Amino acid sequence: MDVAEAINKRRSIRSFKPDPVPPEALKKIVAAALRSPSASNSQPWEFAVVSGAKLEEIKKAFIENSSKLPALDISIPMKYPEPWASRRSAVMAGVLDKLGVAREDKQKRMEWGLRGFNLWGAPCCIYVMIERSFYMAADAPNLWNLFDCGLIAQDVMLLATESGLGTIPAIQPVLYPDVIRKILGLPDSKLMVMGIPIGYPAPDDPVNQFRTEREPLEKVANFYS
Repeated sequence: MDVAEAINKRRSIRSFKPDPVPPEALKKIVAAALRSPSASNSQPWEFAVVSGAKLEEIKKAFIENSSKLPALDISIPMKYPEPWASRRSAVMAGVLDKLGVAREDKQKRMEWGLRGFNLWGAPCCIYVMIERSFYMAADAPNLWNLFDCGLIAQDVMLLATESGLGTIPAIQPVLYPDVIRKILGLPDSKLMVMGIPIGYPAPDDPVNQFRTEREPLEKVANFYS
């Protein structure tokens, strides 16, 4: 599989088979991704690769906390301006359509939200972290750290695609970072950037047939010579 094929084949998986991912496959993916670039080769990322009983404990705790307000380490805006708001809402509309859930069906939408807290059934999650002291080294967030984490997250997902695995880069797995730190015995200095649930896609779940649209090249890029 070449790079262009992996980029095109990768998609956000929202339903996973329960089959465990071999530990050696996870180690191979994360080890290969460590060649990702970073500002001044700072390599700000750290990973907690969690599966088995520990992940089930996190899932259970997240569902129990699901009625509480999120307490993200890295904030994200709750409202987007246009045109970004429309792109965001199109994702939920597309997912609900594949699931056959009416937009006004609050019960089914709530059940779908709980599936997210269960990491969509993924048997493993790769939590991407950064050290608080480096992220706030100048008494203000170093956004280059987040950019670097995004780079390595993409490499993780492309390598997973090459290995026949599915992923979804998501904020929902880190909505309650204190829960993760407590269960894994991590210090408060480890900030949770995002979670990447990883596993084998459930081929028969219609939600995995949903694919987001992309803006055309001519709308987002200009070429000069």
